[in-house]
Amino acid sequence: MKLKLAAIDRKLIKCENCPRLVDWREEVSVTKRKSYQNENYWGKPVPGFGPNDARLMIIGLAPGAHGANRTGRIFTGDSSGDWLYKALHNANLARIPTSVSKNDGQELSDTRITCAVHCAPPDNKPTTEEISNCSIWLEDEMAALFPSTRAYLALGGIAWRATQRALSAIGEELPRKRPNFGHGANFKFRGSDGNIRLVIASYHPSQQNTFTGKLTRSQLDSVVRKAGRFAHARPL
Repeated sequence: MKLKLAAIDRKLIKCENCPRLVDWREEVSVTKRKSYQNENYWGKPVPGFGPNDARLMIIGLAPGAHGANRTGRIFTGDSSGDWLYKALHNANLARIPTSVSKNDGQELSDTRITCAVHCAPPDNKPTTEEISNCSIWLEDEMAALFPSTRAYLALGGIAWRATQRALSAIGEELPRKRPNFGHGANFKFRGSDGNIRLVIASYHPSQQNTFTGKLTRSQLDSVVRKAGRFAHARPL
């Protein structure tokens, strides 16, 4: 029997399967960044955010040490979130163009944001084993959302690969020939329910990509709009 999202999230935030990530997320929540010394850090695995009947699923890499690991909401409280939520707002998928805390009034429309790894990793680099350990949560979330989801937007190469592995793990048959990761790379597949779904990639809106111009606002806006339009198109 498939678990409901609320049950998945309750189990997720208790996960301690990766000792290195547990130590790091807790250390960061105690030492803190100087500008956040007076704040209480979340310091636990960060669950997905969005409705349980989302038509668009966005998959990121992992919580930021002083972003989601601090605020407790994915892509919230750091520059990556600033970029993503502005793009979602521009596409009429987010109520407001910012996401600074769990109490800021942000709401997503037909969209759920999650990640390949749910704990903040040192240097934003989870190990292969940690990605594998965390895959069960992405698989459970995708399975719970599958009846409503029509498009998957993967932010970064790790998320691109994790998304495909999770879809295969929940029993979906993907095309044998699929593009390598790159901004805008995409493919479609016919789901087990007969509906066509889109999987599309974007560079991750990390400072490493946005500061260097590898990812521009127009590029991110474009791919979010494309994913959103497909998600809301009539099923084929």
